[in-house]
Amino acid sequence: MQDWNTYRDSLLERVGDYAKLSPEVIRGLVTMDNAAAKTGHLEPKMHDLIALAVAVTTRCDGCISIHTKKAVEHGATREEISEALGVAIALNAGAALTYSARVLEAHAQLPDK
Repeated sequence: MQDWNTYRDSLLERVGDYAKLSPEVIRGLVTMDNAAAKTGHLEPKMHDLIALAVAVTTRCDGCISIHTKKAVEHGATREEISEALGVAIALNAGAALTYSARVLEAHAQLPDK
């Protein structure tokens, strides 16, 4: 395991370095991130819980460190975070099952199997 606070600080420092080299890329990312919340239909805590579930399924440590902190800052409890992670786990397993069916279909379509 790792020290997530140190990791997050180091990550943000490296992102800052990248922002100096490619400010337009960072501006674009910030624009997308802000646009997702503009409608106001979901509260910020929900955005971060969704982000955590996605972070787990995409295996993004940086996203995990950032959105865990933000979710807690928006009032998310350990239990709410756990429930969001349960959704990610269930979906990932479902995705594996769905793609397993695709493999079987591809196998079935092979000539002379």
